[in-house]
Amino acid sequence: MNRKLIRPNLNEYKEKMSREPVKKKTHPPSETYAENYYYLKQMNKKTHVSIAFVDGETVDGVIEWYDRNCIKLNRTDAPNLLIYKRSVKYILKLEDPDTDVAEKKGRPKSTEKKE
Repeated sequence: MNRKLIRPNLNEYKEKMSREPVKKKTHPPSETYAENYYYLKQMNKKTHVSIAFVDGETVDGVIEWYDRNCIKLNRTDAPNLLIYKRSVKYILKLEDPDTDVAEKKGRPKSTEKKE
């Protein structure tokens, strides 16, 4: 009894594989540029900001420029500062440079009663 070996034609499969491109997922971007957008917006509007440091100290002023590591803060009543970003805890926008942060939250600036 002779058996005939049937082999499939592999060329069809090879052509099919070469025609269909392999779709790989792309990695999300490493930088979203949200930080750059935020700084540019505050610089263009000359928004008064309060910068809180990691150690608890705060300074107020207007952001003049920034780069990858630093922010330059212009202050009216004190010398300008060059601040390292790694020392910043958060940045708070101030509506008016004379307004205290406590007033914006609905609390009176001072505890004395006005009559």
